[in-house]
Amino acid sequence: MFQKVTELTNLKELIRQEELVMIYFSQPSCSVCHGLKPQVEKRLVKYTEKIKFLEVNVLDIPEVAGEYQIMTIPVILLFYRGSEYMRKARIIPLDDLEKSVQKIVEGATGVLE
Repeated sequence: MFQKVTELTNLKELIRQEELVMIYFSQPSCSVCHGLKPQVEKRLVKYTEKIKFLEVNVLDIPEVAGEYQIMTIPVILLFYRGSEYMRKARIIPLDDLEKSVQKIVEGATGVLE
């Protein structure tokens, strides 16, 4: 579900091109990241038609930390029309994440149609 991005220019371009983009920031040594990602995918798979899902390993693109103020991991950012609209970090309650995404998608769908 999450498409890996390994270059900052590609990441920025996808954020500009897509209406809704969710980015999952992680790194290989983060056990929380590895445990959380499949749970996020399971909860949000129903939104794959509306949201472009991306994954960034912060070790592959170190400059993302400064570009997107990534101070801890995992971090989930949701962009709407190129602007950051939601940020969840480290301890991410899945029910809250799903409800937030649902509201955003429903709101965006009304705007987009």
